[in-house]
Amino acid sequence: MKKKFWSTLFASTMLVGTLAGCSGGGGESASGSEEEKDTNASEEAVTIKFHTHGNESSYNWEKTISAFEEEHPNIDVDLVILSEKGDTQEATQKLDLAAASGEQLDVLMFSDPASYAQRVALGMVAPIDEFIEEDGYTLSKEYKVDTKIDDSYYALPGKFNPWYVLMNKNHLDEAGLEVPTDWTWDEFMEYAKKLTTADHYGTYFHGPQGGGWMEFMKLALASEEDNTEFVKADGTSNFDSPLFKKTLEMRAQMELEDKSSVPYTDIISQKLHYRNQFFGQDASTILIGSWMNTELGGTDQFPLDFNVAVAPYPKNEAGAEGGYTPVTTDFMSVAANSEHKKEAYQFIRWYTTEGQIVQGKNVPSWNGVSDDELGSIIDGILAGTATPDKVDRESLVSVLKNAKSSKIIPPVAYQAELYKVVNEEYEKLILGEQDIDATLKATQERAQEIIDNNQ
Repeated sequence: MKKKFWSTLFASTMLVGTLAGCSGGGGESASGSEEEKDTNASEEAVTIKFHTHGNESSYNWEKTISAFEEEHPNIDVDLVILSEKGDTQEATQKLDLAAASGEQLDVLMFSDPASYAQRVALGMVAPIDEFIEEDGYTLSKEYKVDTKIDDSYYALPGKFNPWYVLMNKNHLDEAGLEVPTDWTWDEFMEYAKKLTTADHYGTYFHGPQGGGWMEFMKLALASEEDNTEFVKADGTSNFDSPLFKKTLEMRAQMELEDKSSVPYTDIISQKLHYRNQFFGQDASTILIGSWMNTELGGTDQFPLDFNVAVAPYPKNEAGAEGGYTPVTTDFMSVAANSEHKKEAYQFIRWYTTEGQIVQGKNVPSWNGVSDDELGSIIDGILAGTATPDKVDRESLVSVLKNAKSSKIIPPVAYQAELYKVVNEEYEKLILGEQDIDATLKATQERAQEIIDNNQ
């Protein structure tokens, strides 16, 4: 797999090099002089390259990096924004090309577990265990997101975007329902039924579609601490999990029996989107990631005409610990070929701790953030929306404070094939072509064949 990836990447690099050969410039490395090499992390000035998908408007880099350089005058950070529009796919492609062409790489930012795990497997990323040990902290206690892969750490987590349930508070009031602070999937289903009227559905599920948005096929799985993916860490299938079956049963009951969720046929045929469904009040609740924090109070494109509350991701059993939810973060890594690994680590450690507070754009994964600091960050985020007073701040803070990330399971190389199978078999179920048992049997058999073929 590794050989095939780099062969493809090399071919792409040669093509780009041919096209860019006459353009001039852009190819100079800022690797610095020999005395800058990072054997003892000396106090002599070094320059580290920071490659990121994040643009200035989303990440406030100028202010953030200036604050770091003020605290660390011997380290200059050369920012390389890989996509001005924040396109993570474009950024990842450009990063791979930079690696293949031998450009200086020091700090790398990955936007999702798949990109992170794959580059670790390809040897692009350095382990940082020795630095963590020197600093004397336990990553799983220091941060809300555990980034361990194969018993080593290759990244520190930046922002913390857990999934939650956005709720139309006006609809809750009309139905005589309280904002949940701790609830199960069964209670979620009951809420959706009670919230459904002639004018709107109780909830809206944005996936699966086109082999994507597969979070909506892992609903019950994602409420657990471990084994939340379709393939377990040991490479065996997880489609025999009762929680996968539970997810299928919930989706089928809510759409086909309770009529409390927007029909799948409408989602696909009308190309519906979760923002329109929620802000247009066509659905009382949506399960979605907390990247929506910046829009909760409404925007010019989606003005808010009602009050919004936030509920935690539901758990499977009433007595369960709860708080586990799908989480997105930025994986901050040190490049394997960096000549300044110590300085690169110093930057990612600072950035994922006090740097998150300086940046003020996202809720941090760092557990060292005080309640007051968290509240200030959230207030700052909401202040950027059109009508922040319409957001139930207390419920939002509570959910973000108590959410937890499940253990990372590195994605398999054939993940897209599995997603396609799940999507196809789910469609047969929800369109009435087969029942739950037939769906499970077909999914398990087709998935196992894919797994066997990739051993």
